[in-house]
Amino acid sequence: MITFEWIIGLLLGAVLLSALARRAKVPYPTFLALGGMALAFLPGSPSWTLEPDLALALFVAPVLLDAAYDTSPRDLRDNWLPVSTLVFIAVGLTTATVAILARVLVPDMPWAGAIALGAIVAPPDAAAATAILRQVKLPYRLLKILEGESLLNDASALLVYRIAVGAAAMEHFRWSAFAPAVMLALAGSLIAGYLFAKLLMPITHRISDAPSAIIVQFAGTFTVWIVAERLGLSGILTIVSYAITVARTAPARTPARIRVPSYAVWDTAVFVLNVLAFVMIGMQLRPIWERLDQPLRLHYCLVAAAVLGVVILTRIAWVMSYNTVLRLAIARRGFHPRRPMAPPTVQGGIVVSWCGMRGIVTLAAAFALPEGFPHRDLILLTAFAVVLGTLVIQGLTLRPLISALHLRDENPLATEVGRARAIAWRAALDEIDGDPSDEAEILRHEYRALLVRAESDPDGGVSTSELPADPLRRRAIAAARRAILALRETEEIGDDAFHRLEEEFDRAELSAQG
Repeated sequence: MITFEWIIGLLLGAVLLSALARRAKVPYPTFLALGGMALAFLPGSPSWTLEPDLALALFVAPVLLDAAYDTSPRDLRDNWLPVSTLVFIAVGLTTATVAILARVLVPDMPWAGAIALGAIVAPPDAAAATAILRQVKLPYRLLKILEGESLLNDASALLVYRIAVGAAAMEHFRWSAFAPAVMLALAGSLIAGYLFAKLLMPITHRISDAPSAIIVQFAGTFTVWIVAERLGLSGILTIVSYAITVARTAPARTPARIRVPSYAVWDTAVFVLNVLAFVMIGMQLRPIWERLDQPLRLHYCLVAAAVLGVVILTRIAWVMSYNTVLRLAIARRGFHPRRPMAPPTVQGGIVVSWCGMRGIVTLAAAFALPEGFPHRDLILLTAFAVVLGTLVIQGLTLRPLISALHLRDENPLATEVGRARAIAWRAALDEIDGDPSDEAEILRHEYRALLVRAESDPDGGVSTSELPADPLRRRAIAAARRAILALRETEEIGDDAFHRLEEEFDRAELSAQG
């Protein structure tokens, strides 16, 4: 009973902290990190344990699938160069500098442990940054770069992490013997994710009960991760490939009465997993802290502070160097993107360089280190310090920084949404054009008014109270939905615009069902 009471109290406390974060307009993980630290030293707090092997599957798989599902492949391709430099070069530089620093400060730490520490703290959790960035007028291109980095940098960092952990467990590690297996696993992960999606989607689409469908979605996610790991593949890449494949086909087959509650449950699950990650790590800190004597505590804190400083400075140094080179190249050759987007600026580089908050992936990777791993206590303490430090230092200052830089954008998302909305309502009108009934005539008048509104007010939506239940209306809404699906398929609109309109038509469809 005591455990249950603690769970209820922690969840309610997390809700309160997230409400305070919204009032302060900062990422809610910032307050969760502070709460996790307080819990570590709260007298009488519980001491829960979790199998290290379970940490990545439990905490990372659903969060990663949720992010990958909303990712726009079109926008990833448009910004492949800055995203790839952040995913590979920034992560690689951070891993290397942290590993070298760890070896200098802790000479008896093996290289495998130092590299594992670097890989653990290397991937930023851009979800924390985008929680702020969506509240301000920021160039759409910067948002897409950070979201793409958030999705893919976990895969690159955790690949290095897996190699380092494997090397620590082997007496004689040779990269030349290991490299072919790694390359095969990378390619196999992408193929496996695609095949898993094609195999599971026909099953999930036959489920018409919302609770059952949501349970199968979660069970399928964990199954994909577990099977990939058992096959020696990358769970991260497999989940990303799986989610993107599902996202391209599921919207056309999933009814609104399944999709709407599914989105709500997934949002809640991601929040709860963030809460659990910070709570579980907080609980591991207290026994670590109590085992250390005073000189060792001071040494561990100095190591953690030094790693935090290197993590922040390495990202700033790389992003601003890349930004400078790119702006010089554009000044010489011009800027000719495939689609309208803001060119790189010094202000944009400053924002991207400061969006380096670490989060749930860093916590889960640290927690997943096997018992007995070299300097596990130091790595766990340092990982939490980096997460807490970046969330507090950068998370609390990012919004004022953006306001001070006066960044502006032409808001291409609103333009896409407005154009697609007009096309969709025109398709709805065409669907009922030949119907001579009085109901169809009334509906045509209503849709013409909606079409005029869509063309004159691109940011305007449709109230569900305006759309009463009607089979004819459902037919028209289905035609409108097919229109936006076709626009996404031809990449005339991105996934952000598509999901915004999908939400509007889901409300309209549910209302039309009475």
